Amino acid sequence: MCSITHPTYFYLCTTMIHSNDTICALATPNGVGAIAMIRVSGAKSLEIVSAIFSKSLHDKASHTAHFGTVKNEQNEVIDEVLISVFAEGKSFTGEESAEIACHASPYIQQQIIQALLQKGCRLAEPGEYTMRAFMNGKLDLSQAEAVADLIASQSKSAHDIALKQLRGGFSNELKELREKLIHFASLVELELDFAEEDVEFADRKELKQLVTDVLSYINRLAKSFELGNAIKNGVPVAIVGAPNTGKSTLLNQLLGEDRAIVSNIAGTTRDVIEETLNIEGILFRLIDTAGIREGAEEIEAMGIERSKEKIKQAQVVLCLADTSLPSSLKEVVNWATEIETEFPDKKVLVLANKQDISQEKVESCEKEYISISAKEGIGMEILREKLVELVTGDFNLANDTIVSNIRHYDALVRTAVSLEKAKFDLDNNISADFVAMDIRQAMYDLGTITGDISTDDLLGNIFSKFCIGK
Repeated sequence: MCSITHPTYFYLCTTMIHSNDTICALATPNGVGAIAMIRVSGAKSLEIVSAIFSKSLHDKASHTAHFGTVKNEQNEVIDEVLISVFAEGKSFTGEESAEIACHASPYIQQQIIQALLQKGCRLAEPGEYTMRAFMNGKLDLSQAEAVADLIASQSKSAHDIALKQLRGGFSNELKELREKLIHFASLVELELDFAEEDVEFADRKELKQLVTDVLSYINRLAKSFELGNAIKNGVPVAIVGAPNTGKSTLLNQLLGEDRAIVSNIAGTTRDVIEETLNIEGILFRLIDTAGIREGAEEIEAMGIERSKEKIKQAQVVLCLADTSLPSSLKEVVNWATEIETEFPDKKVLVLANKQDISQEKVESCEKEYISISAKEGIGMEILREKLVELVTGDFNLANDTIVSNIRHYDALVRTAVSLEKAKFDLDNNISADFVAMDIRQAMYDLGTITGDISTDDLLGNIFSKFCIGK
């Protein structure tokens, strides 16, 4: 029984109670435009749409489009429309469906939806179309979540990750792993049934190798989350350094436009400036910070404090040195090392700027750095390549499965914990009861990703966050 005090339970209950209803919703953004799309899904879709359309759609083949007019209760023409028909089992939801393409006037959209409601439709809940696709076996849970990620994607890499997941690449890999675990778990369970006879059905050596291989793969998937999350939300990159080292010039050069004010006066940048840059399909959020120095006046000091906060939030930190000044590179290298020590999770890159005017001989140092001229654009291609390399690491975006969903990451971590326990049990010849229990838990956690194992609370939490019309 659902508790209406819990919002996700309430959402799921109200949705599932009316799961046999025919639903409708605007599937395109609100507002004025050329074309709007209204989706209708459910057992009575064609009956209801035919009631307001100038033609009957009952005998129309699936995946066909039909031109005509829609009318209101007073038999007044609302608009000329194009209606696409989808038969049961052949639509996104798996139900009989229709999509009405009309002119994108808010008045027209409202009138058509009102006419559908008067004929027996119900307004769809957020994510109800995708939830119906999941309930009808058209998508598993990870594919359903990929729909939302695909809609929200802002870069090619985010788009590619979501599309691969939507097409079932991630799901198929997990199902294959889970099936292997199920096979061995069943053999271990069989042993328990014949415990008194001391029979061994599962080869311990093979089982240990399987657990080791699956664990290694699960750990790599979990490791990919850092990259996937960065791609999904954009990679925050802080540009830091002393005043007048060329931070704003570098920002402008990377962006190809004068976004930040540049001058020879130290402390020109008083606040944090953020812009986005797309490199090889990865979205980087560049943050130009106020120059960090001691003894700054009050307003500038506030900007410096904000800069330090942005360093904490950044995934990549670009430390800029002014090579026209003696010992600048050495000081910045030391500073970069301090940042790495304090924030081991950050990727820090030293940039030796102003190579075009530097009269100083840049001495070699232990830490890797890139020589650039932000003003002249020297070294920019190398910098762009390095930024992509720092983010992707040893992952290949074209071929590797990348995890970008925090729920999936959490399930993978829990799966790894259970497999580690199973591996320990096998290494130490611990009773098959414990091995079986740990493998079952690993199977359970893997199953929550695809929805083979699900709860009302989980489903409600996922689908309630979708937009209406999807």
